[in-house]
Amino acid sequence: MMSDFRLTLDEGVAQSIREHAQEDYPHECCGALLGTEKDNERHVSAIVRLSNERTDERERRFFVSPQQVLMVERTASREGLLLLGFYHSHPDHPAIPSEYDRQHALPYYSYVIVSVQQGTPKELRSWRLRDDRTGFLEEVCRE
Repeated sequence: MMSDFRLTLDEGVAQSIREHAQEDYPHECCGALLGTEKDNERHVSAIVRLSNERTDERERRFFVSPQQVLMVERTASREGLLLLGFYHSHPDHPAIPSEYDRQHALPYYSYVIVSVQQGTPKELRSWRLRDDRTGFLEEVCRE
């Protein structure tokens, strides 16, 4: 189901996400989305690459520590931007949130997922967790 929310990735942002995903393959990459928001429209103007701090199952899981989130919130604030959400890759899986993603997501944030098939970045989609945390709604994502 598609939501009323829209996410626009400024020129080069989607390419940077895809490059990160390709470099980290076969492991999941992760990062933060920084930009501005007005009504139901978000514009991502920058990303910050984050470390996948998982020590196991890195091919299908990622973890971002609270320390990394605090660092990226400070970076966004310094640059007059908002932390709008996060991105990560799904090596050899579709760009659809997993149950693990749902359990670890928070409402409000946009979650961009890029599918990486045999090392090549493919589909990129964006999602928002429902307020009741029961599942995700897909955002319209423009590159």
